Amino acid sequence: ELREGEYHFETLVAAQPAELDPVPLAPGDVAIWRFTTGSTGAPKACLIPARAPLLSFEWFARGVMDMGPDDLVLPVPKLFFGYANNMTALFPLRAGAAGIVFPERSTADRIFELIARHRPTILVNVPTMMAAMVAHPAAAEQDLSSIRVCISSGEALPLELHRRWLDTFGVELIDGIGSSEMFHGYVCNRPGRVRMGSLGEAVPGYRVRVVDRDGNEVPDGEVGRLEITGETAALGYWREPDKSAATFVAEHTVRSSDLFSRDADGYFHYKGRADDMLRIGGRWVAPAEVENCLLAHPRVVECAVSGHEDGGLTVLRAFVVIGGEATGGEVTAEELREFVKERLAPYKCPREFRFVTALPQTSNGKLDRTTLRNLS
Repeated sequence: ELREGEYHFETLVAAQPAELDPVPLAPGDVAIWRFTTGSTGAPKACLIPARAPLLSFEWFARGVMDMGPDDLVLPVPKLFFGYANNMTALFPLRAGAAGIVFPERSTADRIFELIARHRPTILVNVPTMMAAMVAHPAAAEQDLSSIRVCISSGEALPLELHRRWLDTFGVELIDGIGSSEMFHGYVCNRPGRVRMGSLGEAVPGYRVRVVDRDGNEVPDGEVGRLEITGETAALGYWREPDKSAATFVAEHTVRSSDLFSRDADGYFHYKGRADDMLRIGGRWVAPAEVENCLLAHPRVVECAVSGHEDGGLTVLRAFVVIGGEATGGEVTAEELREFVKERLAPYKCPREFRFVTALPQTSNGKLDRTTLRNLS
């Protein structure tokens, strides 16, 4: 039932002429609405300028991926995710390459089947699916030799998962980060010079800084917010003036909620999100640090850490997916608790462990932290 001011899409389309005249656009005119993923709140519409797709192609698809006519791209996320859309549809069109699209839900079985059938050269992936592929009972039997590079983005890639991927498949894996606000990736590892545990270097065309709350650049090794400057930046959020002002802090410049440090060689290291940080016993804890620690346990396939209230205090709760039952006995909460305490400060150890069969995901295949917080 339609509400006031709503119309059926088919009705609106039927009223349009069969042929449309092209609309002239200047490079800075709005050409695309790209929505944020909504993994930390309601999606926002980013107003993308007409220049952004071509610049992103030159800077990322050419500058980082060296995409060319011989490439065939297989995406794990569906094409409504901007990261997958660019890598599978938009960039290949410009490069003379091709992309594979399929209607079924992405599962490890389906991805393995498509790799065997089509022999792609680039695999567009997310850590959640990578964990499922590595943990698959038939992982060792898969032939991924056609893939020259697998790219991971969308959420943090744990170091231990990176190691397991290389040990299992031997396919080069590059991790990077981008955003709807910047249209595509702005920090990424490069094929041939990957630094495991980092998100790589600034993509050509971007200036990337780590800054404090006042926008001052912090020294290498210190943690701050990531600030990105480049002409692919959106012009703001549609009808969100306050949020636009907080995010788009200068011309072509986005200040994100992602916390990073940069090392002396110019590689950027993810430390979590400012809005994910939890205050435990008067000290700040990044859930990602605890998650990475748990993932180093040989039986932990996936995990997520959140905060919940207990007697007026915020305490850590870990949701854990266990695998490899055939190769070991039952994993207990006490075993995981001791595992964490041996590697991290005691206050970073979760008070409670919940064993689950799967973690909640967004439609893009990313960990749904909003749902996780509600579960807590």
